[in-house]
Amino acid sequence: MSSATISLGSRPVGAGAAPLLIAEVGQAHDGSLGTAHAYLDAAAEAGADAIKFQTHIAAAESTYDEAFRVKFSRQDATRYEYWRRMEFTAEQWAGLAEHANERGLIFLSTPFSLAAVELLDRLAVPAWKVGSGEYKSRDLLTAMAATKKPILLSTGMSRWQEIADGVAAIRGLGTGVGLFQCTSRYPTPFERVGLNVIDELKARHGCPVGLSDHSGSPLPAIGALARGADMIEVHITFDKRMFGPDVPASLTMEEFAQVAAARDAFAVMDANPIDKDAEADDLETMRGLFTKSLAPSRPLGKGTVLTTDMLLAKKPGSGIPANDIDKVLGRSLARDVSPDRLLRHEDLE
Repeated sequence: MSSATISLGSRPVGAGAAPLLIAEVGQAHDGSLGTAHAYLDAAAEAGADAIKFQTHIAAAESTYDEAFRVKFSRQDATRYEYWRRMEFTAEQWAGLAEHANERGLIFLSTPFSLAAVELLDRLAVPAWKVGSGEYKSRDLLTAMAATKKPILLSTGMSRWQEIADGVAAIRGLGTGVGLFQCTSRYPTPFERVGLNVIDELKARHGCPVGLSDHSGSPLPAIGALARGADMIEVHITFDKRMFGPDVPASLTMEEFAQVAAARDAFAVMDANPIDKDAEADDLETMRGLFTKSLAPSRPLGKGTVLTTDMLLAKKPGSGIPANDIDKVLGRSLARDVSPDRLLRHEDLE
């Protein structure tokens, strides 16, 4: 079994490393280069580690026979025309990669053709993300693996055997692999998110595993982090009223920031394990305030022999512990006592 850690450039991913948060722009830019750059800035400010786009070259990946998954566009008569409108030039992609570097973000983009692999390789992307629909694209996997950069494979449309075959093929080509549990439903209802698959993928393949989520809510990502996911990938949008097919499955920047805050909080908690005995020692004053001691249930005179009905448990815990009542029963009072004060050892003969 291979190492449970891979590297995206200098950034380790997997066992012992902080979870990688990937902000997926996808097609949210709607073909606007300026909007793509704006998403990049917003993702950096929201706490992302990486920004991911999709590199579509219509003539290299599609035909007029490709149907819309969702007929959302009033502008594009065909899916092919939509992909053409989503294209950026090589120079524009280089500008996005440079901007990402300036903002301290790892630049990633999913290629959907060999031409896109070649374009992105010239930009020195540190890893390859393979979408769920490309699980049979061995030509792409072979071209990616030839670069010796790790391949991050989403499993949204794959059966267990197909995942195993894909992992074996990638490893056989001599490069590292990471897997994403993914559900190819847009948006994904909570009952289909499949956080359990994260554990199963780790057990079966011994590689970094994450969640690529399409629920449109930050909760699955936060749940995956709590479960020990190595990577989180979520689509982002500026607003749920934006135009585009992925908006219902996307997080706003504020929601993405919640995921980043959860990741950072979990890191602090995991780095600071608590010893219960030491914690209790530190809380000795608080323990005294919140625990209880024995107190008279009514005014009692000197010489009274104490019985159960004469005693109550009352705050604070600075007197005779309430659990020590058996040590007090049957003893005589050395002085008069009142129910508005705790019983003291000096009150007993």
